[in-house]
Amino acid sequence: MTIQRPYTHALNRLKEAGLRPTRQRLALARFLFDTGPRHVTAEQLHSEAMAQHVKVSLATVYNTLHQFTDAGLIREIIVDSGRSYFDTNVAPHYHFYCEDDGSLVDIPADAVHLARIPNMPRGTELASVDLVFRLRRQQERHAA
Repeated sequence: MTIQRPYTHALNRLKEAGLRPTRQRLALARFLFDTGPRHVTAEQLHSEAMAQHVKVSLATVYNTLHQFTDAGLIREIIVDSGRSYFDTNVAPHYHFYCEDDGSLVDIPADAVHLARIPNMPRGTELASVDLVFRLRRQQERHAA
């Protein structure tokens, strides 16, 4: 019988991606991958780490998230110039972004049909398509 330690899944993910499993990377990987697919900002992840008494700076969280992105473990979703989410679901899919509350919701790739893709500049090829539908709650209209 094999005993699964609490960090085994995160450790295996790091090793498969070719990343050295430092204490901080392992802790952040557990927060990201042990609870299922999720969208998280660096600030949210930092807060989770601090709440669990994991000593890590916000700069280290950002660096680690970018290392995970470069290794293909997560995707960065940029919703505006000052806000990025990191998505643990790396399968092809798109997003709804609610501007009112900052929530991000997955849209299955087969639910979106692109009718036409513009001609790409000479010497380039399509690597991926990032699509974010920006939503805001409708204002209720009151009868006068």
